[in-house]
Amino acid sequence: MDIDHPFTTPVSVRFRDIDAFGHVNNAVHVSYIEEARVAYFEQVLGVDLGSVGTVVASLSVDYCQPIELDDEVVVETTVPEIGTTSLTLDHELRVDGEIVATATVVLVQYDYEADEPVAIPDAWRSTIAAFEGHATE
Repeated sequence: MDIDHPFTTPVSVRFRDIDAFGHVNNAVHVSYIEEARVAYFEQVLGVDLGSVGTVVASLSVDYCQPIELDDEVVVETTVPEIGTTSLTLDHELRVDGEIVATATVVLVQYDYEADEPVAIPDAWRSTIAAFEGHATE
């Protein structure tokens, strides 16, 4: 990640996350990423992600190493790009400092009543830019 202080979210590995091969199922990684995204919005923006209109437009995950039941997982999150109606979140899932998976999520700000994308709020832009340490676009 490009910044010195990524946003970190510790995630607990639960027994139910483990598949028949003894490691965290690939689909569960997405839940860990979602947990980190919700925490980023709450702690950086002061926003309950469930109360604002956002949709996941794109999600990609690269798996590097398995996560096991006793592992302590930390998800590092940054926002490298803010578009007109979307923002990109990059995630690194780490165990003992080593990257076990990476993910990129594109969220679109959405007005469900109008059924259309809307602009990312200026307050979000300035807060994210200040936190991430990059200029507003």
